[in-house]
Amino acid sequence: MADTHAVETDDAPSNDNPYSQGVRAGDTLYVSGYGPVDPDTGEPVDGDVEAQTDQVLDNIAAVVADAGGDGLADVVKITVYLTDLEDYERVNEAYGARFGAEPPARVCVEVSRLPDDVRVELDATAYLG
Repeated sequence: MADTHAVETDDAPSNDNPYSQGVRAGDTLYVSGYGPVDPDTGEPVDGDVEAQTDQVLDNIAAVVADAGGDGLADVVKITVYLTDLEDYERVNEAYGARFGAEPPARVCVEVSRLPDDVRVELDATAYLG
């Protein structure tokens, strides 16, 4: 692949699975899906779905920053995966607090289960041009 490279940072969780934390292709960064895992402990954070959402967004911001971006300010699209759509409004509250007047495009879907039985996972696309 021309003009692509993996992005890896100690400021976001990593594991032994065969995927990159992010892949930069030109000015576009594709950030892998993240659950609410603390990068220092490798364990999901305690707390409600809002606290979990905050940790996920911290993880995404760390990957974007490591790729040369400005954290969440460069995110243009996010996909939200919830194990229970009853959490939708609470996730929106935490999510909305982290983005300004022009939040990124977004998709939200309910899924049957997420790794480590967490309640929320997000992936992102960022523009670093």
